[in-house]
Amino acid sequence: MIKIGIVNVSDRASKGIYEDLPGKEVKRVLNEYLISDWEPVYEVVPDEQDQLESTFIRFADQEGCCLIVTTGGTGPAKRDVTPEATEAVCEKMMPGFGELMRQVSLQYVPTAILSRQTAGIRGNCLIVNLPGKPKAIQECLEAVFPAIPYCIDLIEGPYLKVNDDNIKAFRPKSS
Repeated sequence: MIKIGIVNVSDRASKGIYEDLPGKEVKRVLNEYLISDWEPVYEVVPDEQDQLESTFIRFADQEGCCLIVTTGGTGPAKRDVTPEATEAVCEKMMPGFGELMRQVSLQYVPTAILSRQTAGIRGNCLIVNLPGKPKAIQECLEAVFPAIPYCIDLIEGPYLKVNDDNIKAFRPKSS
């Protein structure tokens, strides 16, 4: 079974003060995009770098997730540490993901320049940091997802089949 980690980074959602709408949005969008059978590995984590790092390591190394999608913690506030946690556990950073997400988000809000979304690779797992608002999650996933299945191919993860009616994944003809 293909496992995909979904991590909502939120102090308030981790305490039950807010409903976890961002995590639910990621799951909804992935269900629209993927036709491969997949299982979510799901957690709501406070904005604590050590807890985020241990969650990412557990999801990638023990749970065997090929993809971890995070929501939240990418802004400039002191408690926003998702990119730092991602960088700390990854062997390779994939800055193009963040660049594209900011470019897309700037079409909707001028404050997208404050976002620090990024992505990186840990072993056979791609970690992608998304913003925390459900609308922005949809917009950013729509922008970057076409590259995700091929990236996972390149890092020797499972072959992700997509629903071509909802999203077009790019794979070179040779793959």
